[in-house]
Amino acid sequence: MPEISVVVPVYNVEKYVEKCLRSILAQTFPDFELLAVIDGSTDKSEEICRQIAREDPRVRVIVQENQGQGGARNNGIEQAQGEWLMLVDSDDWIEPEALEKSLAAGRQHGADIVVFDYQTVDPRGNVLQTFREPSPKNIPLSPAQHKDVLFAAPCPWGKLYKTELFRRTGVRYPTRVWYEDLRATPKLLAASSKVVFIDYVGSDYFLRDGSTMFNGNIERNAEILPAMDDILGYFREQGLFDTYKDELCYLTLYHAYLAASVRVIRIDRKSALLKRFRQYMQDAFPDYKRNRYLSRLSRSQRMLLSLLDKKQYGLIALLFKVKG
Repeated sequence: MPEISVVVPVYNVEKYVEKCLRSILAQTFPDFELLAVIDGSTDKSEEICRQIAREDPRVRVIVQENQGQGGARNNGIEQAQGEWLMLVDSDDWIEPEALEKSLAAGRQHGADIVVFDYQTVDPRGNVLQTFREPSPKNIPLSPAQHKDVLFAAPCPWGKLYKTELFRRTGVRYPTRVWYEDLRATPKLLAASSKVVFIDYVGSDYFLRDGSTMFNGNIERNAEILPAMDDILGYFREQGLFDTYKDELCYLTLYHAYLAASVRVIRIDRKSALLKRFRQYMQDAFPDYKRNRYLSRLSRSQRMLLSLLDKKQYGLIALLFKVKG
């Protein structure tokens, strides 16, 4: 049985998938299986994956009808044979020691989740930004004592998971929605016995045209609200809402108010979505302005939050226009 299962959802990424898979096969830790889940792809992605599978027996190609990225991940999770699990998007890639370093940390600290840093790369190959988690490094953190582990980047990639964590919790990724990662990751973090963050940039997030971050479909930003409903409802059902109330407030403020509003303002500062985001925040957490985690926001983020509270949407749009 392989030590690690690496799951890659594949849908119409013929230009990118080979680089992704070969970055996994080039890992310094060799004991893994690579599950390429073909999610109803109609281009040459499956052909490329099958060719690579013929070259390396660690690659297993799984074909399914289109279920969206979340559904493809779920299928891979169900079929994973490894004790550990890593999720990699098919247009991204990982650095050569990603498996080795994260597995070593997971074993050493008895963690359910290992989180490593990542960098964004543009279509010209330029590194745009490196994202480093602010949590203490190489120290096992129990969510019961360190509740702010819930603030780890919600992306499913950039992490190594104990496969048993998914089996035990039943947490899976919803299909055909935006923010499927935000609907799952905080649940997994809260259910972990220990989480460890390592000082290693192990994942490369490719910002290609059409990615969620570059998508100009303004109305899809509204999907952040049912995503937050999902999270808040889950914590209530588990009897954990009061335990993590401050953390859930901050997650809501950051994702469903601050980040979502700024994305929309950059497209249309008169959008009705802005009122919806604002009202959602006020209804869910009326005392959000007193949240103890506001100091985590950067100076510019605190300024943007202040402008949002004052409905200074035009000024926010102007700031980004000057900046960009």
